[in-house]
Amino acid sequence: MTLKAIFKHVFNSLMLASLSFAASANVVLVDGYVRAMPASVPNTAAYLTLENHTEDAVKLVAVKTDIAKEAQLHTIIEDNGIVKMRQVDGFDIASHSALQLKPSGDHIMLLSLLKPLTIDTKVTLTLVFDNEQQLDVELPVLKQMSQTEQDHSMHHHQH
Repeated sequence: MTLKAIFKHVFNSLMLASLSFAASANVVLVDGYVRAMPASVPNTAAYLTLENHTEDAVKLVAVKTDIAKEAQLHTIIEDNGIVKMRQVDGFDIASHSALQLKPSGDHIMLLSLLKPLTIDTKVTLTLVFDNEQQLDVELPVLKQMSQTEQDHSMHHHQH
C-alpha cells in the first residue's frame, strides 16, 4: 500500500467516525445518577440531565435496562393535596434545550430490580427517542437524597 492510499484510508475512516459521532451526539447526557436503595427495596429511580443539540425537538419515549424487570417514565402530580407518581408516555426535549429528571419531579423508575445495586457501581440505561435514536448512558449508583429532601419528595406518594 502506498503512503497516499494509507492516508486516504485513514482520512475516510476518520470522516466516517466523525459522522457517526455527530449523529449520536444529537442528544447528550450532561449528568445523572441512580439512587441507591436498601437491599430490601425492589425499586429505585434514575435522575439525569439531557441536552438536545439538534434543530428538532425530540421525545424520550422509553428506557431499557438489564438491571430491572421494567423501566418507566414517571412524573409527579398533586391531586387534592396528595402527591402521586404517574407513568407518562414520554418527555419532550425542545431544540437546543435540556431535560432535567430529578427527585420530586420527572424521573425514570426502575421496577423490580434483579439484584440490589451497590453504591459507586455503574448502571447502563438505553434511552429510546421517538426518532428511533438510542443513547446508551452509564450512571453511577449514589446514596439516597438527604433526609430532608426525601421527606419532602416522598411525602404522601401514591401510585
